[in-house]
Amino acid sequence: MATSDLSIIVGLGKSGLSLVRYLTKQGIRFAVVDTRTNPPELATLHTNFPQVAVKCGELDINFLCTAKTLYVSPGLDLKMPALQIAAKQGVNLSGDIELFSQVAKAPIIAITGSNGKSTVTTLVGEMAKTAGKKVAIGGNLGEPALNLLADDIELYVLELSSFQLESCHQLNAEVATILNVTEDHMDRYQGLADYAAAKQRVFIGAKQIVVNLDDPSSNPVTPTNGQVRWEYTTHTNQPTKGFKIAHNQGKDWLALGDQLIMLLDELKIKGRHNWSNALAALALGNAVGLPLQKMKQALLNFKGLRHRCEWVAEKAAVTYFNDSKATNVGAALAAISGLGESLHGNKIVLIAGGDGKGADFSSLEKAISHYCRAVVLLGRDASLIDKILAIDTFRVYVKSIDEAVKQAAQLAHTGDAVLLAPACASWDMFNNFEERGDLFAKAARELAE
Repeated sequence: MATSDLSIIVGLGKSGLSLVRYLTKQGIRFAVVDTRTNPPELATLHTNFPQVAVKCGELDINFLCTAKTLYVSPGLDLKMPALQIAAKQGVNLSGDIELFSQVAKAPIIAITGSNGKSTVTTLVGEMAKTAGKKVAIGGNLGEPALNLLADDIELYVLELSSFQLESCHQLNAEVATILNVTEDHMDRYQGLADYAAAKQRVFIGAKQIVVNLDDPSSNPVTPTNGQVRWEYTTHTNQPTKGFKIAHNQGKDWLALGDQLIMLLDELKIKGRHNWSNALAALALGNAVGLPLQKMKQALLNFKGLRHRCEWVAEKAAVTYFNDSKATNVGAALAAISGLGESLHGNKIVLIAGGDGKGADFSSLEKAISHYCRAVVLLGRDASLIDKILAIDTFRVYVKSIDEAVKQAAQLAHTGDAVLLAPACASWDMFNNFEERGDLFAKAARELAE
């Protein structure tokens, strides 16, 4: 059993450096270790915190066992043998989000899910700003949570990944939600149930919860007495007094029970998945008392996020959409179905492939058959997507994003859309999904008329 007061930060990425700043400011004794010989923030650490002890390379189990607490990077699996040995010796395994939740003085809105969480987090933040709140937005999106801490903040809006939630024992959010759960990170989890269980940790200690009636995985597995429950659904026939899509006078509306809020056509973000994102944001904002009119104003102004079904070009009557952030099957499925619904009979030429992270692509087949004219395949796991396609689906292999855009342009008909929704991570060919999306957008804009 560890008896020292030493804390050890395990992993020197963005969240690790935020822990360095926070623990230094609090005068807490700590050291840093990283499995990599040259972690991303090592130079910054040496420059700004030369007094901090740091060990790089293979983890020293004996050293880990001298700590009271290990603050583990989300990128490291808590099941790692070295971490498990330390835990068995009585060392507490924690993370930056757990620490943040213990010290934050303002209410926390905690948002997780396989898809849409960046959009919903940003949108809720915009709603809070429009309502005049001093709000801080971050977590898995933008700034690490600990960097957001300030005495004048009235509301924190956090996007949280399953990796971040693994080390959370008591988040105690004012309101928490799981937007949806679809297969992702199957190279780290033992299956969908294991991954979903990590997401469920967002509800621990939450005073209010927001539930997506369209996805049973959004429900808490173990409901807590006293939690206030809010609901939303994109289906007009789903009975609820919560947020929903309502059909009135021949048009579709965002609504709260019988109260019409705004026409769906007024939203700048398109597709059923974005309707769901808008409803989730409304429910979360409503839970913390944001005025409906201010939330509506933010929705009217919201154009969506880069790399999330982002309109990037129109050439020869074909539109090009960048959804490079669709790094898993569920996100790609939402993009294909959402965009396909809005094309009114025209088709999608889909660009897909990359690092599949061990996912099962079979659930894409039906949507591709229904909405797609052709599929352009690239990247390491392109052949795995090929295998699930219907026999009559036209497909072509390419070796670069430039070639993919040129092929897609040739395959598209007037009124069609070319959609980059890879259903895969980007690491086999690119530094990150942003680079992949930027190169796609550049290639689309440079197409000759």
